[in-house]
Amino acid sequence: MSFIEHFILFVISLLANTFSALSGGGAGLIQFPVLIFLGLTFSVALATHKVASVALGLGAALRYITTSRLERQFVILLLVAGLPGVVIGGSVILMVPDRIAEIALGLLTGSLGIYSVFKPALGQLYTPLNRERHGYLIGAVVLFFLGILNGSLTSGTGLFVTIWLILWFGMDYQRAVAYTLILVGLFWNGAGAITLGILGEIQWDWLPALLLGSLLGGYLGSHLALRWGNQWIKRSFEIVTLLIAIRLIWGPF
Repeated sequence: MSFIEHFILFVISLLANTFSALSGGGAGLIQFPVLIFLGLTFSVALATHKVASVALGLGAALRYITTSRLERQFVILLLVAGLPGVVIGGSVILMVPDRIAEIALGLLTGSLGIYSVFKPALGQLYTPLNRERHGYLIGAVVLFFLGILNGSLTSGTGLFVTIWLILWFGMDYQRAVAYTLILVGLFWNGAGAITLGILGEIQWDWLPALLLGSLLGGYLGSHLALRWGNQWIKRSFEIVTLLIAIRLIWGPF
């Protein structure tokens, strides 16, 4: 690729990951289809996107680590419940057609955005829920299946983790986004990248521009989320979920 093409990749990655870090997911809405549009096959684009997405988690972690106090039980819950699902999802996706799954995911993602629009108070206050053993167990089961989605599909699966932490555990948007970006962005996507890298192929020469854009976008989006607060994050979440739904249902980029 020429310098201009690498620069375009960097700008696309920066914009996609800034918006993703602000809303709690959705970098694949722009970044993944662009990789396919530029000539990569589905499997190569997926693996390359997963590797680049790890930098999103790193950039977010650099911004959130000094301001967000992550609770140990939720860190353990997201890692223990989600990582096995990510590995399973990453192993399966290369062997099955994905169009039906994309349409179903698009419908479900869109419903999340519509639900949030009609729930003005959603995620605005921190109101702890389901913190007993039974609540953690149900939370873990759902996170396991969300891990499978994260490993197998590309657009918006982090948004499901964000909304699940809000609905089931009573977190506000800022707190839920911090968990999603750090643990899903860094660890889930890292596991998915390793799985897809072993089973598939990565376009290594495209990664410098993508990694730099993801890293800076993750930091910038997290900074904006902390500065603007829950209401702005909620609106960004709704926009991203609806855009992802349209993209998935409409078809490839």
